[in-house]
Amino acid sequence: QVQLVESGGGLVQAGGSLRLSCAASGVISSLNYMGWYRQAPGKQRELVAQIRSTGITNYGNFVKGRFTISRENTNSTVTLQMNSLELEDTAVYYCNVQQFRIGRWSDYWGQGTQVTVSS
Repeated sequence: QVQLVESGGGLVQAGGSLRLSCAASGVISSLNYMGWYRQAPGKQRELVAQIRSTGITNYGNFVKGRFTISRENTNSTVTLQMNSLELEDTAVYYCNVQQFRIGRWSDYWGQGTQVTVSS
């Protein structure tokens, strides 16, 4: 099993910055993806950013260079630096880990952390 503990989030004014971190514990395979999704009220959950164990990154189209995802493999931590935040970035942000182990992919989610951007 994999456990995810998120930190960061909170209230910030438009144009400001926030940093989200997620620490994964448990058995984590060498082939994995770590990332962040978000869900705003009345909307579907969407990918914010993802970074593979190979270092390849993938961002949602709305990010437009404002966010940066990084990871520390030594302690299985993934961090999302969010700059130039907009009102539309208000959502619950979820840490996600996908890993390939014992012949199959498994999916794990954090409890979510609220990000609120005010005008």
